[in-house]
Amino acid sequence: MKKFLSLIILASFIFSCQNTAPKSDLETKAEQVEIIRDDFGVPHIYGKTDADVVFGLLYAQCEDDFRRVERNYIWATGRLAELEGEEAIYSDLRANLYMTEAEAKAAYEKAPDWLKALCQAFADGVNYYLETHPEVTPQVITHYEPWMPMFFSEGSIGGDIEQIPTRRIKAFYEENKALALNEYRNGLNHQEMLDEPKGSNGIAVAGELTESGNAMLLINPHTSFYFRPEVHVVSEEGLNAYGAVTWGQFFVYQGFNEKTGWIHTSTFVDFIDEFVENVSEKDGKFQYQYGDEMRDVVAQDVTLKYKEGEALKEKTFTFYRTHHGPITHKIDDKWVATKINWDPVNALTQSYTRTKLGNYAEFKKMMDIRTNSSNNTVFADAEGNIAYFHGNFIPKRDDSFDFQRPVDGSNPKTDWTGIHTVDESILILNPGTGWIQNTNSTPFTAAGEFSPKQSDYPKYMAPDQENYRALHAVKVLKDAKNLTLDSFIKLAYDPYLPAFEVLIPMLMKAYDQEGGADPNLTEPIKILKDWDYRTSKESVAMSLAHFFGMNFMRNHGNINYLIPFNAANGKVPNPSETEILATFSETLDAMNTDLGSWNTPWGEINRFQRLTGDIDLKFDDSKPYIPVGLASGTWGALAAYGARATEDTKRLYGYRGNSFVAVVEFGEKVKAKSMLAGGQSADPTSPHFYDQAQRYADANFKDVAFYRADVEKRMEEKYNPGKR
Repeated sequence: MKKFLSLIILASFIFSCQNTAPKSDLETKAEQVEIIRDDFGVPHIYGKTDADVVFGLLYAQCEDDFRRVERNYIWATGRLAELEGEEAIYSDLRANLYMTEAEAKAAYEKAPDWLKALCQAFADGVNYYLETHPEVTPQVITHYEPWMPMFFSEGSIGGDIEQIPTRRIKAFYEENKALALNEYRNGLNHQEMLDEPKGSNGIAVAGELTESGNAMLLINPHTSFYFRPEVHVVSEEGLNAYGAVTWGQFFVYQGFNEKTGWIHTSTFVDFIDEFVENVSEKDGKFQYQYGDEMRDVVAQDVTLKYKEGEALKEKTFTFYRTHHGPITHKIDDKWVATKINWDPVNALTQSYTRTKLGNYAEFKKMMDIRTNSSNNTVFADAEGNIAYFHGNFIPKRDDSFDFQRPVDGSNPKTDWTGIHTVDESILILNPGTGWIQNTNSTPFTAAGEFSPKQSDYPKYMAPDQENYRALHAVKVLKDAKNLTLDSFIKLAYDPYLPAFEVLIPMLMKAYDQEGGADPNLTEPIKILKDWDYRTSKESVAMSLAHFFGMNFMRNHGNINYLIPFNAANGKVPNPSETEILATFSETLDAMNTDLGSWNTPWGEINRFQRLTGDIDLKFDDSKPYIPVGLASGTWGALAAYGARATEDTKRLYGYRGNSFVAVVEFGEKVKAKSMLAGGQSADPTSPHFYDQAQRYADANFKDVAFYRADVEKRMEEKYNPGKR
């Protein structure tokens, strides 16, 4: 009996010790965070401090799609070749050209304490997810560090490094070879004409145009699907922001708080410049000419790893920098340095503080940090202000040089001489129209007759062209009145496609002059002649117009140059009537071959499908899908739906365009509705993997739960990180 009691006491002691084991630091931090998932799986993250909330935000992101968080940091920190093999090593070299790991660590150490605390919380949140999910195996990065966000301050926040082609870096650093310049006569990446336009729509309307008298904002990014999830972050330090966050970043990127809202649209402001350097070698060292002096080229070695089979191998590069920036390629026999904005501490500061501001005056002051390179910003607030900032990081230059092309780096007059202030840049505040729109288009039509004047600004500040989405936005806003959230959504989803106002009459003229003898054209021409240029899933005319438009551009050139504003800046397509009819006949033949018949409704062709949570989307014509009546932004669709066929499909599947979308009304209390392509989770077994898909196709927006009482009414689950 004594032996039995002793065993019981021993077992109790062991059990007691197991349950009183000290908690890890991360577990203690997790207890300070509360995550509430609503009925669409959106995480509402609450904490006492901003750092608590950042911890929970990263943890929740990892729950929803760890692979996208992971992939962004593998790419940003220059370790992609460890995952994808040697061909990706030039992406890694590009990252190191602008910031090495040592430089990222140094930047972190110089950051203010509050920002360092957020960066530490970022790392802790991801690491705690991995600690509590041992079934998840990291592909490259096994432990996340607080200096890593210094790398991921770029893109539409920082320098936009992706505009610098890796193929040119490879040609220079591997083969010492120059490549021909592109059609724009520079060495940067540009979007292919037939690709779905990248960018966003932003529309702000003043209270004079709304039923409530409050300002309203459309937040309508056009990204690849599943690029940003929907989140809500709340702290006792004044943070209460809702919107879209890029996977792995710790701030709401496009969204709103109770008093202000912001939407970024891609800009074409010239903020990247190429400097042709006159380099010579002396005593084994490289020097470059700058005015009357010779300066040393800075050389630095970096060793990068790459995957080959199951093994990791290494490759060492010596890369070079001048005061203009790193050497990225050659033009003929001369080296070229590509200069971008790279200021990660200030970029992160601007991006985070933006989410906590209370009115236009505070927002404008934040914008004067000036690190947002590749974006315009459309703004609205609860005081009734609406505003537009065209670009943000805009270097001052001698306007006598054409900075759209490489300039002579040996001439000191080509140097940047500072950064334009917000007041020096293109700014619109409360225009007389009562509305502002930007669709990655020129600012000179952003507010109708109250738009800025092109002659008042240097040409490098706004080389942006007009596009059909902007023409469409102006068309619907001119007649806007008594807007509600629902009618604002209807405006943003207006089905009219202004590009076909131009293309279809060209086809009709060609048919009238040349096509009457071909009976195969009679019926499809009649369908297009009777069409009102509005897209729908039932429309055969939309199917014909889409494929004709794509073939028109493929055969005859960019239709954006048919817009009068753009005509002087590129080659205007001018095919003969015979050529237009040949293109239309080619279109019908291809549709008959690929689709079985040209007479096919748009919704049978244009599909939404989400089969897996993989980053690289796969589609299958034989699998279930949702018909979609939306159309490409190329044609002027405000609600853009970029769809394409793959090697394995004949039908078109959505991959880019409307992703996260929100309409917001500011007043005594903020009101909003939102939409997310597909769903919040990348897990196909989750109820929130596909629960917004039909809503997406129908533009059936959900109400946003912003205030705590509303969140709790719609609560699906509540937990601390690690306790779900």
